[in-house]
Amino acid sequence: MIGRVEGDSGESPVDEAEAGEIIARAKRITVLTGAGISTDSGLPDFRGPNGLWTKNPEAEKASNISNYVNEPEVRKINWALRADGKLWANVHPNDGHRALLPLQERGVLHTLVTQNVDELHQLSGIAADKVVEIHGTTRKAGCLSCDYRTEMEAVLERVRSGEPDPDCPVCGGIMKSATISFGQALVAEDLSRAQLAADEADLLLAIGSSLTVNPIASIVPRSKRRGAALVIVNGEPTPFDTIADAVVRGSISEVLPRLIGS
Repeated sequence: MIGRVEGDSGESPVDEAEAGEIIARAKRITVLTGAGISTDSGLPDFRGPNGLWTKNPEAEKASNISNYVNEPEVRKINWALRADGKLWANVHPNDGHRALLPLQERGVLHTLVTQNVDELHQLSGIAADKVVEIHGTTRKAGCLSCDYRTEMEAVLERVRSGEPDPDCPVCGGIMKSATISFGQALVAEDLSRAQLAADEADLLLAIGSSLTVNPIASIVPRSKRRGAALVIVNGEPTPFDTIADAVVRGSISEVLPRLIGS
């Protein structure tokens, strides 16, 4: 189940040169990405000053599975928000996403674990089998009662055609984006893959994540305990800055290409 973790967010030195050297030396890199890598693609984060949930608390309600299942009005508002297309209009991978491609090309990208649900890593050229979408994807939709799954756009066409709360065409169950909401368990296989990737890496590169949402945030100290180096690239402090080998703060789409040499 998704939860939040508190911790020390004390300042650490910002050293691009050291971070770049650590990345260059690594042979098995596990990357963990969060919302911060996608903000320069036009996607807002959730809890920041201009975050989606900050500006629209009604949208946050739909992120809780209990609210979503038990309140039809929450579902209707959520489907209407998705169907208007504004959130995803002209959203494309940015230089931060593309900066990771050289790691794949050099054969050092072990696994890319993402908390994002936008599929921008795959659209940037990262192989789908390298990506663990720990919180699912908003580009697909599925039934909460059976195994029915389809492209999100197919469901949104039903909404635009006059179905404010489309149900499953197979069993009549509640339809939802194929994302993991608060109160839902992560997919066990995905969590196992993420933990294994943390165990096998010689570098964990955490990018654009607040590192405050468990259980996935726990792979950071887990990887460090197993002997991996830790590099954090983020716009704000995180609870694990003090155990990192290097911390770099700034615009990810500007910083990451310099660190990786893309």
